[in-house]
Amino acid sequence: MSFMARPENPAPAASGEPRMNIIEKTDDELKAIAEPLWRDLVKNSNEGKYGEFVKNFSSAMALAMNQVTVGHQFANSELARNLSEDFDYLGIIRRGEHVTVLYRQRSTKKPGEWLGRLVLGYEDDKVKIFGASIF
Repeated sequence: MSFMARPENPAPAASGEPRMNIIEKTDDELKAIAEPLWRDLVKNSNEGKYGEFVKNFSSAMALAMNQVTVGHQFANSELARNLSEDFDYLGIIRRGEHVTVLYRQRSTKKPGEWLGRLVLGYEDDKVKIFGASIF
């Protein structure tokens, strides 16, 4: 289980204006943002491209997912290197300043289905990945 600090109200930006909060977007807007990010994660995981895999991570997530950790995952996980590009959107959960987008994910080598989780929020006025997992 992972935990993230999530203030209930967005703190003001440097300009004094309230920061953007991703939970205010519609489901369709969130799906349009999340799907290409998920596709990129699947593609770069399959190809073992660490730099591309973490390029849209929040700075804290990128630090936590160092090259050694991700390299070990790529080298030792048959699932992480054989994700199917065939996935299904399941839904969105909103909480605090983040949304969790859920997917049904399949493998090209292992039978069955997995739950994909993509946590999105804003960092420096850009949508970033604050969490990603398949289980």
